[in-house]
Amino acid sequence: MYPNHPYKAYLNVAVKAARNAGRLIVRNFENADTVQVSEKNKDDLVTNIDRECQSTIADTILHFYPKDRITGEENSVNAESTDAEREWIVDPIDGTTNFVKGIPHVAVSIGVKYKGETVAGCVYDPILDELFTAEKGSGAQLNDRKIHVSNRQSLNGTIIAVSYPHRKRQYLDEYRAMMNRAFDKCADLRRMGTASLDLAYVAAGRLDGYFEACLYPWDFAAGELMVREAGGFVTDFSGKNDAYYENGSIVCGSPHVHRALLECIRPDLKDFMSKLEEEREAKSK
Repeated sequence: MYPNHPYKAYLNVAVKAARNAGRLIVRNFENADTVQVSEKNKDDLVTNIDRECQSTIADTILHFYPKDRITGEENSVNAESTDAEREWIVDPIDGTTNFVKGIPHVAVSIGVKYKGETVAGCVYDPILDELFTAEKGSGAQLNDRKIHVSNRQSLNGTIIAVSYPHRKRQYLDEYRAMMNRAFDKCADLRRMGTASLDLAYVAAGRLDGYFEACLYPWDFAAGELMVREAGGFVTDFSGKNDAYYENGSIVCGSPHVHRALLECIRPDLKDFMSKLEEEREAKSK
């Protein structure tokens, strides 16, 4: 569909990099002797394995595309490059706390932007050896099998993934109200601690929808493309396309579920977004 753009080549490199990092994760999973943990911020852990995975991913990408920008949770490469048309957005271990605690729910997430548009991405769960991939215009796959969002027509009977804003607890009141409304209408909520897998599970129909705030691009760069290519809708809390890259709030699901989740969010949206804007303004001063 897009013969002039080698999106498949980008995806192949992303998959190779993710699998290389995945081998490091598996080798060190539940091995406390090799994992050194430090705290970046309150409730935000990082390990030496995160950094090794980030380095491994960067080395793999740069072998094929030495001038490309790599934006990672742990560090960035060629950040000031004006030549690069591509940007690789990397979370080397999404779910670091799960990893440290020996909870087998972690992933490597790599999204690829071409001229500012996300065109390829993969989310790799190395513990289960599940590889979720997406390429613009070609749909989404799980281990090379086509996947699609669920066909739920309302929140009735749905399983919705959420996460408390543990990094920004000042938003907890508004966020809790949103979750309460969703809980009243759905079958149950899940909080699993790995945003990229939440998105991948929505794309695969395992979860019916998902919403979370205070995210970073590496949390969702691959997964949001996956959901869209699997037939779902992805917006920020106010329903704007792509604005989640600016404010870090994301809601997704099938068209009907997405719309219903926005209705759960809307009553507290004004106060929530006002706090986000105040925080951005304070940081810019």
